[in-house]
Amino acid sequence: MTSLDKPTEDTQTADARAEDARAVTEAALFEAFGGVRGMVETVLPGLLFVTIFTINKDLHWSAIAALAVSVVLVVVRLAMRDTVKHAFSGVFGVVFGVVFAMMTGNAKDFYLPGMLYTLGLALAYIITTLCGVPLIGLILGPVFKENLSWRTRNPGRKKAYAKASWAWGLILLAKCAILFPLYWWANTAQLGWVLVALKIPPFLLAVWLTWVFLAKAPAPIDVFAEMEAAEKAEEKAEEERKAAQAAESGEAASGGRHRK
Repeated sequence: MTSLDKPTEDTQTADARAEDARAVTEAALFEAFGGVRGMVETVLPGLLFVTIFTINKDLHWSAIAALAVSVVLVVVRLAMRDTVKHAFSGVFGVVFGVVFAMMTGNAKDFYLPGMLYTLGLALAYIITTLCGVPLIGLILGPVFKENLSWRTRNPGRKKAYAKASWAWGLILLAKCAILFPLYWWANTAQLGWVLVALKIPPFLLAVWLTWVFLAKAPAPIDVFAEMEAAEKAEEKAEEERKAAQAAESGEAASGGRHRK
């Protein structure tokens, strides 16, 4: 191998930085969307509901089982002193589903709040992107410690967030296009099993596309580090100012003694 064939130090450094950026992106997405455990907590209550209802057609027992397992998931999170936002969101979804189903007496209504939420979320991704503030950027900005700096200071990253938000919005709309006709035409068991089957794959596709877009985007601007650096610079300037004032006072006092 000639010297021209060997990777230069700059190339190796750039590759290392790109690898670090990808690792940071993966970790941030894992944290933001709950990872494997978050997916399990999302799927399990609905899976339990449709399984029990398919077996005995009992709305009450199906609803109680789904709600119970949601509460257990939250208690486990609390016992482990872990973040509970994903488990709590699951509980709220199950509670609304149970209330809807009990009020109407229609087991299919257990799924209706979640379906409406999915539709609303899809529209939110699309509308915020059209308004120039893509929702995925609002979600991930604090995770990457960049807050809203990507809007005005990092156009490449804003473009990546816009692409990711379009992906989320269109994927969720496609999911709604499948589920809402089934809500009207299919029975509860059919709707439930399709909904369970569509929980994870669209989500993973959206997360993967988000990772692809962000891995190719410029690195986030760490606004927290900038604020800390500004505070340290201000403290240093204040110390230098006080030192200068002390030196001037000392010189003035020395000059006064010499005149005497």
